[in-house]
Amino acid sequence: MRVWKLLGLAGILAGVATGAAVARDERVRRHYDAGEIRERLHARHDEAVAREALARDEKR
Repeated sequence: MRVWKLLGLAGILAGVATGAAVARDERVRRHYDAGEIRERLHARHDEAVAREALARDEKR
């Protein structure tokens, strides 16, 4: 019986920790305005295109 209690407590603690992490990430995500998000997405896209071009050139 004691093992089941410990497993249940561990499950509850894992759920609480996951919820706290999700809430923290949501607060960080909402901190950006639309312009900042757009700039970050464009920068990530440019990096991906550059990596793809570099990989393509290395294959030649």
